[in-house]
Amino acid sequence: MAQAEAFLAVAEELHFGRAADRLHVSQPRVSRLIAALERQVGGALFERTSRRVNLTPLGEQFRGELSAAYAQLQAALDHAKRAAREAAGQLRIGFTDTTEGPALSRLVAVFEARHPGSQVVLLEVPVTDVYAALRAGEIDVLIHWLVVSEPDLTPGPAIDRQDRVVAVAVSHPLAGQETVSVEDLAEQPVARPPAAFPPALWEELVPTNTPSGKPIPPAHEARSLPDVWAMVARGLIVHPTVASTAQLLRREDIARIEALAATARSIYPARAPGSAAGAQAHRHPRSAHRSPAAP
Repeated sequence: MAQAEAFLAVAEELHFGRAADRLHVSQPRVSRLIAALERQVGGALFERTSRRVNLTPLGEQFRGELSAAYAQLQAALDHAKRAAREAAGQLRIGFTDTTEGPALSRLVAVFEARHPGSQVVLLEVPVTDVYAALRAGEIDVLIHWLVVSEPDLTPGPAIDRQDRVVAVAVSHPLAGQETVSVEDLAEQPVARPPAAFPPALWEELVPTNTPSGKPIPPAHEARSLPDVWAMVARGLIVHPTVASTAQLLRREDIARIEALAATARSIYPARAPGSAAGAQAHRHPRSAHRSPAAP
């Protein structure tokens, strides 16, 4: 790099002293760098007299080839420096109440450890309109479920995976089953999504049909998660979702039928005696299609 800079400076200035001043080094150092470069090339790059310096034909050829390569290298260095400065600034990360948890905490801790000058600010966004803050520039990255069908948004890597669950009222017939299949949701009423909820994500969480093609009919409009839980508790709908919602459900009139029973039980200990029936975790046949969360 130093040899290239010295050569290009002398080639433009055609004077070793002016080139040294431009590079903020001594003239002997510039002379040594050029001499070392000429030895490496195997020929003279400059014609030197007591009064002037000119490029040799080899030097002219070398300057033409080196200038383009040096410009690309300089651009790459500038890009890397800019990226380093950006990483050292403030990073605003958005999340919803279903994607906040250990995976996000671990990501933030590792990022800050690797970038000591960085500062992460966590901001909760509404689950019913998750992309609004990202599009408005209020956050820099969003931690949400990796089902993105938005041309202006770029999915990132998955940081966590969660099992699928279905929330039902304790009086619902499904609450007494040991396992639940997506086929069991046939003809079971579900909520209609809020207007701003991402359609692709809703279809992944709350499909319109079972794998065999039987309808899962939308019956009631949901304006918020509390709306959904209230309708579930009243037996108006069932709600397919993800395991992290189990942390949000503290109602005794809603049962949780969860995937991967052994894992779920290790995470969510059994309720104390007297808790509502049907709150135990059970294996869900769709556990092979777990939903990833990603930035």
